[in-house]
Amino acid sequence: MQDLRISFIQDHLFWKDDRANIAHFEQKINAITQATDLIVLPEMFNTGFVVQPQEIAEGVAENSLKWLQKMAAQKDTFITASMIVYENNNYYNRLYWVAPDKSFEYYDKRHLFSLGNEHLRFSAGEESIIVELKGWKIKPLICYDLRFPVWAKNNFTKGKYDYDLLIYIANWPKARAYAWKSLLVARAIENQSYVIGVNRIGKDDNGTPHAGFSGVIEPKGEWISEEVEDIASIQTIVLSADDIQEYRKKFTVGLDWDKFNLLKKQKK
Repeated sequence: MQDLRISFIQDHLFWKDDRANIAHFEQKINAITQATDLIVLPEMFNTGFVVQPQEIAEGVAENSLKWLQKMAAQKDTFITASMIVYENNNYYNRLYWVAPDKSFEYYDKRHLFSLGNEHLRFSAGEESIIVELKGWKIKPLICYDLRFPVWAKNNFTKGKYDYDLLIYIANWPKARAYAWKSLLVARAIENQSYVIGVNRIGKDDNGTPHAGFSGVIEPKGEWISEEVEDIASIQTIVLSADDIQEYRKKFTVGLDWDKFNLLKKQKK
């Protein structure tokens, strides 16, 4: 493993306007002048959290993915973000993990937010993914998944952990900001992993405010990024390979973890 440099962008989103969001985030990404290994954008970065996916024009997902590929190639970095995708007569809240060579992997959101009627239009994913970058194993998830610790459960088998970094991208409402921050810390502590949470700010067109509080938490549960509320922010944080390896050697809780797995299968 090598140290990993992560940049995340916390900002408002234009409602159902992919062109405006893409133009806005292109400016933000181009403002990151230092080299970075990964750029993380919020959930449904190109439309906001829309639960009537049929109202999103055909071709938006394809154009947005092409843009992510273009930016990953131009910046020579990985980029991750989610968007609405229509495939095989189903809608998915799909996270793309895009490489500088324009190749990609994806994860479909497992836990659909029934309180917001997401489950009425979207299909749930059945597979998680673990991707690799500079020797790090990374598990990316989406928003409401944060409330379901078993889905994020790390394992320690034959001296190896399933992953080293857990990522949540979100449109998490301000009313539940305390839960957002608390659960990010809990996921870091219980999985002996770095955790990154990237959330939007501003009101959506349903009148729901979002506070942001995007951040990076190290395996002991401490925030190592600035907690920023209600304002746009770009932060770049270095994750220390030595720190996580040393901590795991000193505190071997993984040896005592329960062994279980909810997955039907896992893509790697």
